[in-house]
Amino acid sequence: MLFTEQKIGPIVLRNRSIRSAAFEGMCPNHSVSAELINYHAAVAAGGVGMTTVAYAAVSRSGLSFPHQLLLRREQIPALKKLTEAIHREGAAAAIQVGHCGLMAKKSLSGACLAPTGGFNLYGPTWPRTISMIEIEGIIRDFSNAVKIAGDAGFDAVEVHAGHGYLISQFLSPYTNKRKDRYGCSLVNRSRFMVEVIRAVTDAAAKNVAVVVKMNLRDGFKGGMELDESILVAGMLENLGVDGLVLSGGFVSKAPMYVMRGSMPVKVMAHYMKNPWMKFGTRYFGNILMKPEPFSEGYFLDDALRIRDAVRLPLIYVGGMKSGESIENVLGKGFNFVQIARALIHDPGFINKLKSGEVHNSGCQSSNYCIARMYSGQMACFQHEPDGARELGIMQKKHGL
Repeated sequence: MLFTEQKIGPIVLRNRSIRSAAFEGMCPNHSVSAELINYHAAVAAGGVGMTTVAYAAVSRSGLSFPHQLLLRREQIPALKKLTEAIHREGAAAAIQVGHCGLMAKKSLSGACLAPTGGFNLYGPTWPRTISMIEIEGIIRDFSNAVKIAGDAGFDAVEVHAGHGYLISQFLSPYTNKRKDRYGCSLVNRSRFMVEVIRAVTDAAAKNVAVVVKMNLRDGFKGGMELDESILVAGMLENLGVDGLVLSGGFVSKAPMYVMRGSMPVKVMAHYMKNPWMKFGTRYFGNILMKPEPFSEGYFLDDALRIRDAVRLPLIYVGGMKSGESIENVLGKGFNFVQIARALIHDPGFINKLKSGEVHNSGCQSSNYCIARMYSGQMACFQHEPDGARELGIMQKKHGL
């Protein structure tokens, strides 16, 4: 089933694989780089149906990293080079748009906003409560970002409404303590998401596919659980989105629920520049980023509950590292699979599955790529000789 065409919104993908929006760390000065173009062109050449450019901020207030893409009109020529490179290799091009909310780095963003203000240990940040006027402005920013994506030649946009970023922060009772029309009940907590999606679908004008990444569960007590997420999926279906990416976890509370496994915190600390962050991550990282058991298809049981509840196309993400697991997921009624770490390890993974050269990815789920991407470019220690050497140095130096 993997190598069959499949429609999503106004586009048809050559197969059912999508490169997930894993942060590349390849946008210095918030701009498209040659490295970003070359990486996504390589993934497209490697056989995916669509590749997704990750974590593009819709406004300056939504930035959390100095090497994160900021969508603005002056970037359209560079973005066109990116989409044209992807299209030349036969794949569709998607871009993930979002706002990080309480995860904003104030020196970059100028503000740190949240549904409800308060201390965020994982930043560490101290966001203030977002105002009604700011809410309206960010909704317009999402709309403008989609128009920019369309003008730059992207075939799809993925609205990030999961993982504890701003839309997810409004949805979650953990981060949303508001008493106005944006808080308390699920209807109110989902209002910001609904208003964003209406603006996004209007901007897309049925020319660009609109996909939403949402949480199945936040991954901790007091967060969103599956019963509410099923209702959110129904809301998104009624709003007319073209597909849902079913994920989970909260970067500011349960980050490893997203990726599973353990985080090589000493590698992460090694690349950090702030001495306090370096110290805190090295010695307390395993407490803040508690390991979660990894298995292929770790979101599947919860995702099947969404499959039973809605009829729109669903995109499964989470632990896809073999042809067998991909076919199993597609056979259970999912329209597409998203893949991240296996394609960081080997951009040609899909073509190699098709030819029979491999049946499984060689990715070991060490999360080294994730430890690297927050401070620099993502890299797989297995695939990149320099990465392997660096990990060996880290192992020897820090006893990893």
